[in-house]
Amino acid sequence: MNFLLEAQPQDQNILLGLVPLIIIAVLFYVLFIMPQRKEQKNREAMIQALKPGDKVITSGGLHGTVTDLKEETLILKIADSTKVELSKFAVIKALDKESSR
Repeated sequence: MNFLLEAQPQDQNILLGLVPLIIIAVLFYVLFIMPQRKEQKNREAMIQALKPGDKVITSGGLHGTVTDLKEETLILKIADSTKVELSKFAVIKALDKESSR
């Protein structure tokens, strides 16, 4: 009986030791993982909404106009007679009609 009474404070100390780790894990999730997921969802929505005629900027710094869309790629017109085929995921920003030249 005496053994059981001595074990309880030790179990409480273990639980109290886990509280800071749980708090750190929750803070890490709220500060880093949630915003990253939100940004990823916004980016995927932007890529899905692309259509011919949209002006975009790629991760390589190319500015151009989308001329055609395929399943995983798009054709980007970067000059009068120059078109390149890129992965859709290379697009980092779709420009608004007002912000384009």
